[in-house]
Amino acid sequence: MDLLSAPVTTERLLLRAVTAEHVAAVTSGRRLPGWAADFPSEGDREIAGMLARIGLPEPHPVLGQWVIVERDTGLAVGGIGFFGRPEDGRIEFGYGLVESRRGKGYATEAADAMVRLALALPQVTEVVAMVDPVNAASVRVLEKAGLSFRSRECDELRYSTTASQPGGGRTQR
Repeated sequence: MDLLSAPVTTERLLLRAVTAEHVAAVTSGRRLPGWAADFPSEGDREIAGMLARIGLPEPHPVLGQWVIVERDTGLAVGGIGFFGRPEDGRIEFGYGLVESRRGKGYATEAADAMVRLALALPQVTEVVAMVDPVNAASVRVLEKAGLSFRSRECDELRYSTTASQPGGGRTQR
């Protein structure tokens, strides 16, 4: 796949790189065509605000933020992406879906795709995600996407996977 021009495609989703137009629309409260009725979520607004302040990664945000789009409807239903550049081979990611699309396995499908994308890059050796321990659904998403519990850090749980870990970046069904 040409990461400079193509979205990431999964069975039911397209992951499209966040654009400057998307960031401007979210931060201004303007709705774009192709958004689910409950998109953007609060998390999407927070990420767009951050991107408005720091800018989009150049030349292409492979390790940036992505919009989660349902292939069947063409609607934006969430976001997923990486926090910063890899440090010592490690990169962290996070995700979120609008309420109307939760419980359909979309978060797992998107997380699995992002983990595989990151681990395919030579500068990434470990993919990390932090999760609130009371968010059982998100814990299960990470486990299904091939991440394993590593430690408790403050009020969050740290999950990660590496390319050499069995199941790393491979959805467990």
